[in-house]
Amino acid sequence: MSDKIGLRDAISIGVGGMVGGGIFAVLGLAVSLSRGGTPLAFLFAGMLALITSYSYVKLSNKFADRGGTVKFINQCFGETIFSGGINNLLWVSYIIMLSLYASAFGSYAPNLFAFTGGEMNFHIYASGIIILASIINYYSIKVVGKIESYAVIIKLVILLGFIGIGAYGLVGNPNLEQLSPEKWEAPLQILTGGMVIFVAYEGFELIANSAPDIKNPEKNIARAYYISIIFVVLLYIVIAVVTVGSLPFDKIKTAEDYVLAEAAKPMLGQIGFTIITIAALISTFSAINASLYGGSRVSYEIAEDDELPHQFTYQLWNQPVGLLITAILTLTLTNTLKLESISTAGSVGFLLIFTIVNYVGFKLSADTKGKKAIPLIGCILCAIAVVVLLQQQYSSNKIGVITAVSIIAFCFLIEAIYKWTKKRKSS
Repeated sequence: MSDKIGLRDAISIGVGGMVGGGIFAVLGLAVSLSRGGTPLAFLFAGMLALITSYSYVKLSNKFADRGGTVKFINQCFGETIFSGGINNLLWVSYIIMLSLYASAFGSYAPNLFAFTGGEMNFHIYASGIIILASIINYYSIKVVGKIESYAVIIKLVILLGFIGIGAYGLVGNPNLEQLSPEKWEAPLQILTGGMVIFVAYEGFELIANSAPDIKNPEKNIARAYYISIIFVVLLYIVIAVVTVGSLPFDKIKTAEDYVLAEAAKPMLGQIGFTIITIAALISTFSAINASLYGGSRVSYEIAEDDELPHQFTYQLWNQPVGLLITAILTLTLTNTLKLESISTAGSVGFLLIFTIVNYVGFKLSADTKGKKAIPLIGCILCAIAVVVLLQQQYSSNKIGVITAVSIIAFCFLIEAIYKWTKKRKSS
Protein backbone atom coordinates (compact mmCIF):
# COMPACT_ATOMS: atom_id res chain seq x y z
CA MET A 1 0.00 0.00 0.00
CA SER A 2 2.98 2.31 0.53
CA ASP A 3 3.44 2.41 -3.26
CA LYS A 4 -0.17 3.39 -3.88
CA ILE A 5 -1.15 6.84 -5.17
CA GLY A 6 -3.47 8.97 -3.04
CA LEU A 7 -6.15 11.34 -4.33
CA ARG A 8 -3.88 14.40 -4.12
CA ASP A 9 -1.16 12.68 -6.16
CA ALA A 10 -3.69 11.48 -8.74
CA ILE A 11 -5.05 15.02 -9.11
CA SER A 12 -1.46 16.27 -9.49
CA ILE A 13 -0.94 13.83 -12.38
CA GLY A 14 -4.01 15.22 -14.15
CA VAL A 15 -3.22 18.87 -13.46
CA GLY A 16 0.47 18.38 -14.30
CA GLY A 17 -0.46 16.64 -17.57
CA MET A 18 -2.74 19.49 -18.63
CA VAL A 19 -0.84 22.50 -17.30
CA GLY A 20 2.35 21.52 -19.07
CA GLY A 21 3.56 23.70 -21.88
CA GLY A 22 0.14 23.86 -23.54
CA ILE A 23 -1.17 27.11 -22.02
CA PHE A 24 2.13 28.88 -22.74
CA ALA A 25 2.14 27.62 -26.34
CA VAL A 26 -1.47 28.19 -27.41
CA LEU A 27 -2.77 31.19 -25.44
CA GLY A 28 -1.69 33.72 -28.07
CA LEU A 29 -3.09 31.53 -30.83
CA ALA A 30 -6.43 31.29 -28.98
CA VAL A 31 -6.66 35.10 -28.70
CA SER A 32 -5.83 35.59 -32.40
CA LEU A 33 -8.68 33.20 -33.32
CA SER A 34 -11.35 34.18 -30.74
CA ARG A 35 -10.30 37.69 -29.61
CA GLY A 36 -12.57 38.80 -26.73
CA GLY A 37 -14.29 35.41 -26.75
CA THR A 38 -11.06 33.60 -25.74
CA PRO A 39 -12.34 32.68 -22.22
CA LEU A 40 -15.38 31.12 -23.90
CA ALA A 41 -13.11 29.15 -26.27
CA PHE A 42 -11.29 27.67 -23.27
CA LEU A 43 -14.66 26.88 -21.67
CA PHE A 44 -15.87 25.05 -24.81
CA ALA A 45 -12.72 22.94 -24.96
CA GLY A 46 -12.84 22.28 -21.21
CA MET A 47 -16.46 21.11 -21.30
CA LEU A 48 -15.58 18.63 -24.05
CA ALA A 49 -12.72 17.31 -21.90
CA LEU A 50 -15.04 17.03 -18.88
CA ILE A 51 -17.68 15.07 -20.82
CA THR A 52 -14.99 12.75 -22.22
CA SER A 53 -13.59 12.17 -18.74
CA TYR A 54 -16.81 10.32 -17.83
CA SER A 55 -15.85 7.53 -20.25
CA TYR A 56 -12.32 7.52 -18.85
CA VAL A 57 -13.65 7.23 -15.28
CA LYS A 58 -15.81 4.21 -16.08
CA LEU A 59 -13.19 2.49 -18.24
CA SER A 60 -10.38 3.19 -15.75
CA ASN A 61 -12.38 1.58 -12.94
CA LYS A 62 -13.36 -1.49 -14.95
CA PHE A 63 -10.18 -2.04 -16.98
CA ALA A 64 -7.46 -0.52 -14.79
CA ASP A 65 -4.20 -0.97 -16.68
CA ARG A 66 -0.98 1.00 -17.13
CA GLY A 67 -1.62 0.90 -20.86
CA GLY A 68 -4.51 3.34 -20.29
CA THR A 69 -6.09 4.47 -23.57
CA VAL A 70 -4.33 1.73 -25.58
CA LYS A 71 -5.93 -0.98 -23.42
CA PHE A 72 -9.40 0.58 -23.55
CA ILE A 73 -9.39 0.64 -27.34
CA ASN A 74 -8.13 -2.94 -27.61
CA GLN A 75 -10.72 -4.09 -25.07
CA CYS A 76 -13.48 -2.94 -27.43
CA PHE A 77 -12.05 -3.59 -30.90
CA GLY A 78 -9.50 -6.35 -30.29
CA GLU A 79 -6.11 -6.23 -31.97
CA THR A 80 -7.25 -5.12 -35.42
CA ILE A 81 -6.03 -2.69 -38.08
CA PHE A 82 -8.50 -0.13 -36.74
CA SER A 83 -7.41 -0.38 -33.08
CA GLY A 84 -3.76 -0.47 -34.13
CA GLY A 85 -4.20 2.63 -36.29
CA ILE A 86 -5.85 4.57 -33.45
CA ASN A 87 -3.18 3.47 -30.98
CA ASN A 88 -0.46 4.51 -33.44
CA LEU A 89 -2.21 7.87 -33.68
CA LEU A 90 -2.01 8.17 -29.89
CA TRP A 91 1.75 7.70 -30.02
CA VAL A 92 2.14 10.19 -32.88
CA SER A 93 -0.09 12.66 -30.99
CA TYR A 94 2.37 12.45 -28.09
CA ILE A 95 5.10 13.39 -30.58
CA ILE A 96 3.01 16.31 -31.83
CA MET A 97 2.52 17.51 -28.23
CA LEU A 98 6.27 17.27 -27.68
CA SER A 99 6.77 19.45 -30.76
CA LEU A 100 4.27 21.96 -29.36
CA TYR A 101 6.12 22.15 -26.04
CA ALA A 102 9.49 22.43 -27.77
CA SER A 103 8.12 25.22 -30.01
CA ALA A 104 6.91 27.09 -26.93
CA PHE A 105 10.33 26.70 -25.29
CA GLY A 106 12.01 27.91 -28.48
CA SER A 107 9.74 30.98 -28.55
CA TYR A 108 10.19 31.98 -24.88
CA ALA A 109 13.91 31.21 -24.41
CA PRO A 110 15.32 33.95 -26.73
CA ASN A 111 13.63 36.54 -24.49
CA LEU A 112 16.13 35.64 -21.78
CA PHE A 113 19.14 34.43 -23.77
CA ALA A 114 19.95 35.54 -27.29
CA PHE A 115 23.28 34.75 -28.90
CA THR A 116 22.43 34.58 -32.60
CA GLY A 117 19.81 36.27 -34.68
CA GLY A 118 16.11 35.86 -35.46
CA GLU A 119 14.74 32.49 -36.49
CA MET A 120 17.97 30.65 -35.69
CA ASN A 121 17.41 31.27 -31.97
CA PHE A 122 14.14 29.35 -32.08
CA HIS A 123 15.64 26.28 -33.76
CA ILE A 124 18.67 26.21 -31.45
CA TYR A 125 16.60 26.32 -28.26
CA ALA A 126 13.77 24.08 -29.44
CA SER A 127 16.18 21.40 -30.66
CA GLY A 128 18.51 21.77 -27.69
CA ILE A 129 15.78 21.20 -25.11
CA ILE A 130 14.61 18.01 -26.86
CA ILE A 131 18.16 16.66 -26.88
CA LEU A 132 18.70 17.61 -23.21
CA ALA A 133 15.43 15.97 -22.12
CA SER A 134 16.33 12.83 -24.09
CA ILE A 135 19.69 12.61 -22.32
CA ILE A 136 17.96 12.98 -18.92
CA ASN A 137 15.45 10.25 -19.83
CA TYR A 138 18.30 7.92 -20.73
CA TYR A 139 20.24 8.86 -17.61
CA SER A 140 17.53 8.27 -14.99
CA ILE A 141 13.74 7.97 -14.92
CA LYS A 142 13.87 8.99 -11.24
CA VAL A 143 15.33 12.35 -12.28
CA VAL A 144 12.43 12.79 -14.74
CA GLY A 145 9.95 12.17 -11.91
CA LYS A 146 11.67 14.61 -9.56
CA ILE A 147 11.79 17.35 -12.19
CA GLU A 148 8.07 16.90 -12.89
CA SER A 149 7.03 16.94 -9.20
CA TYR A 150 8.93 20.19 -8.49
CA ALA A 151 7.88 21.79 -11.79
CA VAL A 152 4.16 21.26 -11.09
CA ILE A 153 4.44 23.23 -7.84
CA ILE A 154 6.59 26.02 -9.35
CA LYS A 155 4.40 26.62 -12.40
CA LEU A 156 1.14 26.57 -10.41
CA VAL A 157 2.50 29.02 -7.83
CA ILE A 158 3.67 31.41 -10.58
CA LEU A 159 0.44 31.10 -12.60
CA LEU A 160 -1.74 31.66 -9.53
CA GLY A 161 0.44 34.65 -8.62
CA PHE A 162 0.02 35.96 -12.18
CA ILE A 163 -3.77 35.65 -11.80
CA GLY A 164 -3.83 37.39 -8.41
CA ILE A 165 -1.67 40.32 -9.44
CA GLY A 166 -3.23 40.46 -12.90
CA ALA A 167 -6.78 40.62 -11.57
CA TYR A 168 -5.76 43.56 -9.37
CA GLY A 169 -4.11 45.22 -12.37
CA LEU A 170 -7.30 44.99 -14.43
CA VAL A 171 -8.98 47.67 -12.33
CA GLY A 172 -9.16 50.74 -14.55
CA ASN A 173 -7.33 49.07 -17.45
CA PRO A 174 -8.83 50.37 -20.74
CA ASN A 175 -8.18 47.02 -22.42
CA LEU A 176 -10.82 45.42 -20.18
CA GLU A 177 -13.47 46.42 -22.72
CA GLN A 178 -11.95 43.89 -25.17
CA LEU A 179 -13.79 41.19 -23.20
CA SER A 180 -17.21 42.64 -24.04
CA PRO A 181 -19.39 40.57 -26.44
CA GLU A 182 -19.04 43.06 -29.31
CA LYS A 183 -15.31 42.25 -29.35
CA TRP A 184 -15.95 38.52 -29.69
CA GLU A 185 -15.53 36.63 -32.93
CA ALA A 186 -18.53 34.78 -34.43
CA PRO A 187 -19.69 31.76 -32.36
CA LEU A 188 -18.35 29.25 -34.90
CA GLN A 189 -14.95 30.99 -34.89
CA ILE A 190 -14.86 30.90 -31.07
CA LEU A 191 -15.71 27.18 -31.19
CA THR A 192 -12.92 26.65 -33.73
CA GLY A 193 -10.53 28.54 -31.46
CA GLY A 194 -11.50 26.23 -28.61
CA MET A 195 -10.87 23.15 -30.73
CA VAL A 196 -7.50 24.38 -32.02
CA ILE A 197 -6.28 24.86 -28.45
CA PHE A 198 -7.90 21.62 -27.19
CA VAL A 199 -4.35 20.24 -26.85
CA ALA A 200 -4.06 22.33 -23.66
CA TYR A 201 -6.45 19.85 -21.98
CA GLU A 202 -5.36 16.48 -23.36
CA GLY A 203 -3.14 15.54 -20.39
CA PHE A 204 -6.02 14.40 -18.16
CA GLU A 205 -5.89 11.00 -19.85
CA LEU A 206 -2.58 10.29 -18.08
CA ILE A 207 -4.63 9.46 -14.96
CA ALA A 208 -5.76 6.29 -16.80
CA ASN A 209 -2.18 4.99 -16.86
CA SER A 210 -2.00 5.38 -13.08
CA ALA A 211 -5.41 3.80 -12.36
CA PRO A 212 -4.01 0.43 -11.09
CA ASP A 213 -1.99 2.29 -8.42
CA ILE A 214 -4.68 4.65 -7.08
CA LYS A 215 -5.96 4.04 -3.54
CA ASN A 216 -9.70 3.50 -3.10
CA PRO A 217 -10.20 3.56 -6.90
CA GLU A 218 -14.01 3.43 -6.83
CA LYS A 219 -14.09 6.95 -5.36
CA ASN A 220 -10.70 8.47 -6.10
CA ILE A 221 -10.44 7.78 -9.85
CA ALA A 222 -13.61 9.78 -10.54
CA ARG A 223 -12.57 12.55 -8.14
CA ALA A 224 -9.11 12.79 -9.70
CA TYR A 225 -10.50 13.24 -13.23
CA TYR A 226 -13.29 15.68 -12.37
CA ILE A 227 -11.40 17.83 -9.85
CA SER A 228 -8.29 18.18 -12.05
CA ILE A 229 -10.27 19.10 -15.18
CA ILE A 230 -12.59 21.58 -13.42
CA PHE A 231 -9.61 23.22 -11.71
CA VAL A 232 -7.70 23.58 -15.00
CA VAL A 233 -10.77 24.89 -16.88
CA LEU A 234 -11.22 27.64 -14.26
CA LEU A 235 -7.46 28.35 -14.27
CA TYR A 236 -7.34 28.74 -18.07
CA ILE A 237 -10.47 30.92 -18.21
CA VAL A 238 -9.11 33.34 -15.60
CA ILE A 239 -5.69 33.43 -17.32
CA ALA A 240 -7.47 34.24 -20.61
CA VAL A 241 -9.49 37.02 -18.92
CA VAL A 242 -6.37 38.58 -17.38
CA THR A 243 -4.42 38.37 -20.65
CA VAL A 244 -7.13 39.83 -22.91
CA GLY A 245 -7.93 42.49 -20.30
CA SER A 246 -4.28 43.53 -19.91
CA LEU A 247 -2.99 43.94 -23.47
CA PRO A 248 -4.43 45.43 -26.69
CA PHE A 249 -5.09 42.90 -29.45
CA ASP A 250 -2.31 44.24 -31.69
CA LYS A 251 0.29 43.72 -28.94
CA ILE A 252 -1.06 40.21 -28.28
CA LYS A 253 -0.69 39.46 -32.00
CA THR A 254 2.91 40.74 -32.04
CA ALA A 255 3.84 38.64 -28.99
CA GLU A 256 1.62 35.68 -29.92
CA ASP A 257 4.25 33.02 -29.20
CA TYR A 258 5.12 34.37 -25.73
CA VAL A 259 1.98 36.36 -24.86
CA LEU A 260 1.69 35.22 -21.23
CA ALA A 261 5.04 36.83 -20.42
CA GLU A 262 4.03 40.00 -22.26
CA ALA A 263 0.76 40.12 -20.27
CA ALA A 264 2.76 40.30 -17.01
CA LYS A 265 4.48 43.54 -18.09
CA PRO A 266 1.61 46.00 -17.36
CA MET A 267 1.50 44.80 -13.72
CA LEU A 268 5.13 44.00 -12.91
CA GLY A 269 7.19 45.46 -15.75
CA GLN A 270 10.29 43.64 -16.97
CA ILE A 271 10.52 41.61 -13.73
CA GLY A 272 7.06 40.13 -14.38
CA PHE A 273 8.00 39.39 -17.98
CA THR A 274 11.13 37.57 -16.80
CA ILE A 275 9.32 35.57 -14.08
CA ILE A 276 6.64 34.31 -16.48
CA THR A 277 9.28 33.51 -19.09
CA ILE A 278 11.13 31.40 -16.52
CA ALA A 279 7.85 29.68 -15.58
CA ALA A 280 7.23 28.92 -19.26
CA LEU A 281 10.72 27.44 -19.66
CA ILE A 282 10.31 25.27 -16.54
CA SER A 283 6.83 24.14 -17.60
CA THR A 284 7.71 23.28 -21.16
CA PHE A 285 10.93 21.55 -20.13
CA SER A 286 9.14 19.39 -17.55
CA ALA A 287 6.37 18.62 -20.06
CA ILE A 288 8.94 17.53 -22.66
CA ASN A 289 10.69 15.39 -20.05
CA ALA A 290 7.50 13.62 -18.98
CA SER A 291 6.02 13.29 -22.48
CA LEU A 292 9.20 11.76 -23.90
CA TYR A 293 8.92 9.03 -21.28
CA GLY A 294 5.16 8.69 -21.82
CA GLY A 295 5.52 8.53 -25.60
CA SER A 296 8.17 5.82 -25.43
CA ARG A 297 5.95 3.79 -23.06
CA VAL A 298 2.97 4.11 -25.44
CA SER A 299 5.01 2.74 -28.36
CA TYR A 300 6.21 -0.10 -26.09
CA GLU A 301 2.63 -0.97 -25.04
CA ILE A 302 1.44 -0.94 -28.66
CA ALA A 303 4.29 -3.25 -29.69
CA GLU A 304 3.52 -5.56 -26.76
CA ASP A 305 -0.04 -5.83 -28.08
CA ASP A 306 1.43 -6.74 -31.49
CA GLU A 307 0.21 -3.58 -33.23
CA LEU A 308 3.74 -2.34 -33.95
CA PRO A 309 6.79 -4.47 -34.81
CA HIS A 310 8.11 -6.40 -31.80
CA GLN A 311 11.42 -4.53 -32.19
CA PHE A 312 9.76 -1.58 -30.38
CA THR A 313 9.96 -3.65 -27.17
CA TYR A 314 13.76 -3.84 -27.47
CA GLN A 315 15.97 -1.90 -25.09
CA LEU A 316 18.55 0.69 -26.14
CA TRP A 317 20.78 2.01 -23.35
CA ASN A 318 18.35 0.48 -20.80
CA GLN A 319 15.30 2.31 -22.24
CA PRO A 320 12.71 1.30 -24.85
CA VAL A 321 13.98 1.98 -28.38
CA GLY A 322 10.82 4.05 -28.85
CA LEU A 323 12.43 6.80 -26.75
CA LEU A 324 15.07 7.49 -29.39
CA ILE A 325 12.54 7.24 -32.26
CA THR A 326 10.15 9.59 -30.42
CA ALA A 327 12.96 12.14 -29.89
CA ILE A 328 14.07 12.03 -33.54
CA LEU A 329 10.51 12.45 -34.86
CA THR A 330 9.93 15.32 -32.41
CA LEU A 331 13.04 17.11 -33.66
CA THR A 332 11.84 16.71 -37.24
CA LEU A 333 8.32 18.05 -36.60
CA THR A 334 9.51 20.96 -34.43
CA ASN A 335 11.90 22.22 -37.08
CA THR A 336 9.55 21.85 -40.06
CA LEU A 337 6.07 22.95 -38.90
CA LYS A 338 4.77 26.26 -37.53
CA LEU A 339 3.03 26.49 -34.14
CA GLU A 340 -0.54 26.74 -35.52
CA SER A 341 -0.04 23.70 -37.76
CA ILE A 342 1.37 21.68 -34.83
CA SER A 343 -1.53 22.74 -32.59
CA THR A 344 -4.13 21.89 -35.24
CA ALA A 345 -2.61 18.46 -35.93
CA GLY A 346 -2.41 17.71 -32.19
CA SER A 347 -5.99 18.78 -31.50
CA VAL A 348 -7.34 16.76 -34.44
CA GLY A 349 -5.41 13.71 -33.26
CA PHE A 350 -6.62 13.84 -29.67
CA LEU A 351 -10.20 14.79 -30.61
CA LEU A 352 -10.34 11.74 -32.89
CA ILE A 353 -8.86 9.51 -30.16
CA PHE A 354 -11.38 10.85 -27.63
CA THR A 355 -14.19 10.26 -30.15
CA ILE A 356 -13.19 6.60 -30.19
CA VAL A 357 -12.75 6.38 -26.39
CA ASN A 358 -16.23 7.86 -25.92
CA TYR A 359 -17.55 5.27 -28.36
CA VAL A 360 -15.80 2.56 -26.34
CA GLY A 361 -17.44 3.96 -23.19
CA PHE A 362 -20.81 3.79 -24.94
CA LYS A 363 -20.25 0.30 -26.34
CA LEU A 364 -19.00 -1.18 -23.06
CA SER A 365 -21.43 0.69 -20.79
CA ALA A 366 -23.02 -2.59 -19.65
CA ASP A 367 -19.60 -3.85 -18.51
CA THR A 368 -18.62 -0.57 -16.84
CA LYS A 369 -22.10 -0.03 -15.31
CA GLY A 370 -22.11 3.44 -16.83
CA LYS A 371 -24.78 5.49 -18.57
CA LYS A 372 -24.96 5.22 -22.35
CA ALA A 373 -26.10 8.80 -22.97
CA ILE A 374 -23.00 10.68 -21.69
CA PRO A 375 -20.40 8.72 -23.74
CA LEU A 376 -22.68 8.94 -26.78
CA ILE A 377 -22.95 12.73 -26.41
CA GLY A 378 -19.17 12.92 -25.96
CA CYS A 379 -18.59 10.79 -29.07
CA ILE A 380 -20.90 12.93 -31.21
CA LEU A 381 -19.49 16.25 -29.91
CA CYS A 382 -15.86 15.17 -30.41
CA ALA A 383 -16.66 13.95 -33.95
CA ILE A 384 -18.41 17.24 -34.77
CA ALA A 385 -15.43 19.14 -33.31
CA VAL A 386 -13.03 17.27 -35.63
CA VAL A 387 -15.13 18.11 -38.70
CA VAL A 388 -15.62 21.78 -37.71
CA LEU A 389 -11.92 22.19 -36.92
CA LEU A 390 -10.78 20.71 -40.23
CA GLN A 391 -13.33 22.69 -42.23
CA GLN A 392 -12.68 26.04 -40.52
CA GLN A 393 -8.89 25.72 -40.54
CA TYR A 394 -8.66 24.65 -44.17
CA SER A 395 -9.07 28.18 -45.49
CA SER A 396 -6.47 29.79 -43.17
CA ASN A 397 -4.17 26.88 -42.27
CA LYS A 398 -4.10 24.38 -45.14
CA ILE A 399 -0.72 22.99 -44.10
CA GLY A 400 -2.04 22.17 -40.61
CA VAL A 401 -5.11 20.40 -41.99
CA ILE A 402 -3.15 18.48 -44.63
CA THR A 403 -0.60 17.50 -41.96
CA ALA A 404 -3.34 16.27 -39.60
CA VAL A 405 -5.12 14.20 -42.27
CA SER A 406 -1.83 12.81 -43.61
CA ILE A 407 -0.74 11.73 -40.12
CA ILE A 408 -4.04 9.90 -39.52
CA ALA A 409 -3.83 8.15 -42.89
CA PHE A 410 -0.17 7.26 -42.28
CA CYS A 411 -0.97 5.68 -38.88
CA PHE A 412 -3.58 3.37 -40.43
CA LEU A 413 -1.46 2.63 -43.50
CA ILE A 414 1.51 1.57 -41.38
CA GLU A 415 -0.75 -0.70 -39.30
CA ALA A 416 -2.31 -2.26 -42.42
CA ILE A 417 1.15 -2.93 -43.93
CA TYR A 418 2.39 -4.43 -40.66
CA LYS A 419 -0.64 -6.75 -40.31
CA TRP A 420 -0.41 -7.78 -43.98
CA THR A 421 3.35 -8.50 -43.71
CA LYS A 422 2.86 -10.48 -40.53
CA LYS A 423 0.02 -12.53 -42.04
CA ARG A 424 2.08 -13.25 -45.13
CA LYS A 425 5.04 -14.45 -43.05
CA SER A 426 2.86 -16.78 -40.98
CA SER A 427 1.09 -18.33 -44.00
